[in-house]
Amino acid sequence: MARRTLNLGILAHVDAGKTTLTERLLYAAGVIDTVGEVDAGTTRTDTLALERQRGITIKSAVVSFEIAGVTVNLIDTPGHPDFIAEVERVLSLLDGAVLVISAVEGVQPQTRVLMRALRRLRVPTLLFVNKIDRGGADAGRVLEAVTNRLTAAIIPMGTVDEIGTPAARFTPYGSGDPAFRAALTEALVDRDDALLAAYVENERAVTDRRLRGELAAQTRRSLVHPVFLGSAITGEGVAALMTGLAELLPAAAGDAEAAVSGRIFKIDRGSAGEKIAYLRMFAGTLRVRQRVPVTGVGGAEAEAKATAISVSENGGWARRPELAAGEIGRLWGLSGVRIGDTIGRPPPTGGEHHFAPPTMETVVAPVRPADDGALRGALAWLAEQDPLIAVRVDDTGREVSVSLYGEVQKEVVQATLATEFGIDVTFRETTTVCVERPVRLGEAAEFLNTESNPFQATIGLRIEPGPANSGTEFRMRVEPQAVPMYVYRNADTFADHMSQYVRRALREGRFGWQVTDCVVTMIDCNYSLADGPPSRRGPLSTPADFRNLTPIVLMRALDQAGTVVCEPVLRVSLEIPVWAISAVLTALGRLGAAVRQQSVRGDLTTIEAVVPAARLPHLHRQLPGLTGGEGVIESTFDGYRPVRGEPPTRARTTADPRHRERYLTSLTRQGARG
Repeated sequence: MARRTLNLGILAHVDAGKTTLTERLLYAAGVIDTVGEVDAGTTRTDTLALERQRGITIKSAVVSFEIAGVTVNLIDTPGHPDFIAEVERVLSLLDGAVLVISAVEGVQPQTRVLMRALRRLRVPTLLFVNKIDRGGADAGRVLEAVTNRLTAAIIPMGTVDEIGTPAARFTPYGSGDPAFRAALTEALVDRDDALLAAYVENERAVTDRRLRGELAAQTRRSLVHPVFLGSAITGEGVAALMTGLAELLPAAAGDAEAAVSGRIFKIDRGSAGEKIAYLRMFAGTLRVRQRVPVTGVGGAEAEAKATAISVSENGGWARRPELAAGEIGRLWGLSGVRIGDTIGRPPPTGGEHHFAPPTMETVVAPVRPADDGALRGALAWLAEQDPLIAVRVDDTGREVSVSLYGEVQKEVVQATLATEFGIDVTFRETTTVCVERPVRLGEAAEFLNTESNPFQATIGLRIEPGPANSGTEFRMRVEPQAVPMYVYRNADTFADHMSQYVRRALREGRFGWQVTDCVVTMIDCNYSLADGPPSRRGPLSTPADFRNLTPIVLMRALDQAGTVVCEPVLRVSLEIPVWAISAVLTALGRLGAAVRQQSVRGDLTTIEAVVPAARLPHLHRQLPGLTGGEGVIESTFDGYRPVRGEPPTRARTTADPRHRERYLTSLTRQGARG
């Protein structure tokens, strides 16, 4: 009989207690003998020295245990918003999740961000209200905040006695509890017409067993969210939560006989510096030295084989000859893979980004100039672990920049470089990462065997504005016979490669920023043949010809279209005392914010506004003084808007294709035609 597996995420706002809950679950399952402490740096999942030192989770970690015949692969994720990219990678792997909320602090900004993502992706989620033993804990207040700010589709699974004291106890509702039965029935019939009809026809026919089964079914469809309460420190309520994990979340055996399908979600390095890829298997069975197709995030395909496999089990990792559906494994030998790559056929859940991109960038330099080469290697290694760090080197080769989510992440990068690589670095002042959008339609072309074109290819491209936040769309409008089939096999393969060339060229627009929200169409194409007609005669065209000509043509089209530089903006929600409205609105105006709406509830006012990302730190600093320390602010990414005034520029990382001689010289230097 195949094992049932549950890939479970533990998510929370920082300091809500998710890592401590992970320790308690491992202890209750018999995986560890003592519960580790975050402050003491003895937890099982915080393995990095920096995590132990700071008492925060920076990298996701995987650990497994058994509950009632279910193998749970538990993934502990960071709670600080600076590491939201790490959380994002985990979401597409999950069968279910536990969202941890502090009974003292209640619903916090990151809690809302995470719950929105879980509901959008329809990840079945249980809620665990932690720290009921702490002074100031208030279950009623927290459940009301959950209902108002997260979701009304919650079902409390028990009661708490002596809350706010070390003796706090959680008592699960019994099946015979009439109040619980009534509340459960009311919640479930609202979302199931068949259950409602059965209840109306004969209330007694709807048994407790049927209600429990319907609760599990609706939880697995992410329609309702059972709420457990307890304390990860004392262990109170954890047994009830574990029962809920096995009974209410969707554990399945998976189809080990299907075609291989998996996704790389983490990259690590072994003691000898070898690459270790973490893979979630959605279907099939992957065996050691079995050749499988690997598809990159950009669509590039290759073949690879794992030279060794270890599988997460019972709190550790065990070497195995194969990795089956539902399991999480570590693979050696896949030297070319990156985070987000697909192994085999595409998994059922997408690997698209759902959270905001990094909105900050800073130049990093070694304190000792002799460490420059080592720094670049170390940053490349860090970017491999977290692709959104996006290391950039300007075209002079002197300045190295990294993209970040916040100041805490910058401090972690600095500390990691010092502790793990022995490189002391300094950072320049952080700047905002902008994008460019085309203003109107632009076209350009370069033709074979003409004096201005040094490449054996004809390329014509049109670029035009696309919908806001649509990214880049590539289209083909050329005849199949114009495609060099002897290189690209078919028109679809050629289109895939051209799409990659276009997206690579659009990483830097007229002002140096990435170009987005556009549609690029290939409107002309041709290639040369040694025995072709005079207009096409010449050396055989190669992929390098199309790859290197694309930026020249695209930049000319972009110059004709024109671009506008746009800065990232955030939608903020401010909860402030009524008496502070005037001062806060004045401050928002000075920061260039656009107020969308206001609402008053009792003695509190909620203000919704859109604020430039670069100004948000100023708002955070001013708010306590403006509100007597009573103001609360939450923010979410809201896209980009045109910069007012002179557009900021960004140093290029490659030679500008518009400066043809310099561009061609750089290609020669790189050996790109080889």
